[in-house]
Amino acid sequence: MNNLELKKKANKIRQGIIASTHAAKAGHPGGSLSSADMLAYLYFEEMRIDPSNPKDENRDRLVLSKGHIAPALYATLALRGYFPEEDLLTLRHLGSHLQGHPCIAHTPGIDMSTGSLGQGISAGVGMALSFKMDKKDNRVYVICGDGEIQEGQVWEAAMFAGHRSLDNLVVVVDNNNLQIDGTIEEVCSPYPIDKKFEAFNFNVITIDAHDFDEIREALLKARQMKGKPTCIIMKSIKGKGVSFMENKASWHGTAPNDEQYELAMKELKEEEERLCQ
Repeated sequence: MNNLELKKKANKIRQGIIASTHAAKAGHPGGSLSSADMLAYLYFEEMRIDPSNPKDENRDRLVLSKGHIAPALYATLALRGYFPEEDLLTLRHLGSHLQGHPCIAHTPGIDMSTGSLGQGISAGVGMALSFKMDKKDNRVYVICGDGEIQEGQVWEAAMFAGHRSLDNLVVVVDNNNLQIDGTIEEVCSPYPIDKKFEAFNFNVITIDAHDFDEIREALLKARQMKGKPTCIIMKSIKGKGVSFMENKASWHGTAPNDEQYELAMKELKEEEERLCQ
């Protein structure tokens, strides 16, 4: 899939994020929007998956360790054909299979229940190890937040992954530099992120999270790397694609009201029209 088509997919994912969080009157649009491009590439280009057979044992796995950006993953799965796109409007509603955080028991395409920050990467490491032990070529992708990596369990998992040379593991850190209380430096700085992962025997690549050429090259290098897990640090913009949400910590966990929904969707629809010209 070329970059233009990927941009169109990412724009649709962003529309799904805004629509679902508005319908729920709750959710986390900021970090969801910053991760949309990577999710578009993973699900439409990179991962070995089959929406008609979501439990296929030969599929690659994705663990959304920053589980609160479930709206982004749900919008991606719906666009990829795992369930109807209209289901997005049931986000966080009683009886919906789309809960506030991913649940493997209820939603097609979810590979791990997440939400307790710091724990998803451990599950991903366990998956990668099991595939190695079974001599299978499945790959595992874990998406972490840059605020999330303040959790100690992240580094225990990283130490184990590097020690076990899990080259079938890719950890993506969404480095939008903002968390619920402000910048990550102000709260508890994890910088330098690259040097920390390198110390645990990771192959580290830093990219622009919104440049599909850089995303493509990084994931290709991760596939070619032997003997080390890979960490992709993607420098992103929180709220990417919606001008009044960009680089604002206040949009970490705030849903758009009716007026904000209309403004956001207008911007995204205009971008969609521009991409289709």
